[in-house]
Amino acid sequence: MICLFLTLFSYILRPGWTGVNERTFIAVKPDGVQRRLVGEIVRRFEKKGFKLVGLKLTQATEDLLKEHYWDLRSKPFFGNLISYMRSGPVVAMVWQGLDVVKTARKMLGETNPADSLPGTIRGDYCVEVGRNVIHGSDSVESAQKEISLWFRQHELQWWEDSSNDWIYN
Repeated sequence: MICLFLTLFSYILRPGWTGVNERTFIAVKPDGVQRRLVGEIVRRFEKKGFKLVGLKLTQATEDLLKEHYWDLRSKPFFGNLISYMRSGPVVAMVWQGLDVVKTARKMLGETNPADSLPGTIRGDYCVEVGRNVIHGSDSVESAQKEISLWFRQHELQWWEDSSNDWIYN
């Protein structure tokens, strides 16, 4: 009984934003969903060794998008960005793993696909910055904010990945 209590206690208090428990928010934008790239994007993150802890197909509201892109509100393209993101469903995901924020950003490529290397998601699938397929958090702090905007706590899963011993030293 004590062993079960200690296991449960350590499970509840496990660190949520450091080491292998670091989380990031990734969203396949409407153009990526329409082009049927969701499976390929999920495959890349799984093959890298990251753990999927949240996933949903959703039609984002204007209020959610305005909050998500709050820091871009003064940019001339803000209205077009909101319209574009409302134009179709978005696949919102939360991925977990060691340095997942930094690594995911490298996997995505540069915001402008013309600056993205082949082998990155944007380098392989994008031509124009206004249709760049995917969003990824740019810091742990923004990941925390974005995850809380797009997911309720009960929508995120804590589960043991049996491959961890094969991915982490």
